[in-house]
Amino acid sequence: MHVTLEQPTGARLVTGAGQEIAIPATLRYTAGDPLAVHIDFPSHVTVDGEAVTWTFARALLSEGLRAPAGPGTVRVRPRGASHTDVEFHAPVGVAMLRFATSDLYRFLARTYTVIAPGEETLAAELDQGLVTLFGGRV
Repeated sequence: MHVTLEQPTGARLVTGAGQEIAIPATLRYTAGDPLAVHIDFPSHVTVDGEAVTWTFARALLSEGLRAPAGPGTVRVRPRGASHTDVEFHAPVGVAMLRFATSDLYRFLARTYTVIAPGEETLAAELDQGLVTLFGGRV
């Protein structure tokens, strides 16, 4: 079963001067890639005018809601009780986005209704088994 969840949300881009600029984003999860979450940004908010998607581990998002997490290109950390910062590190620089923690928790909870944590591999095997059962190709 291929399920995709999308949750439009707002984020705040935190500038080097400490200003916050509102930007739209969409949180996305797909059963076809059960270990990952995606954050999509529309073209009108990117430097090069093209839509951008950042993909990282669902477990990283979960961990980062409770304590700083992510030593790599994506880092997630709580910012007080109501906000969570997500940093994206790229060769051209760092972008820090601030999300409402409640939005991220709601999204994460929805992903768990599709595939529970720890069952990601089982879900992929089940998909392959169903495809084979109904005469499709894997």
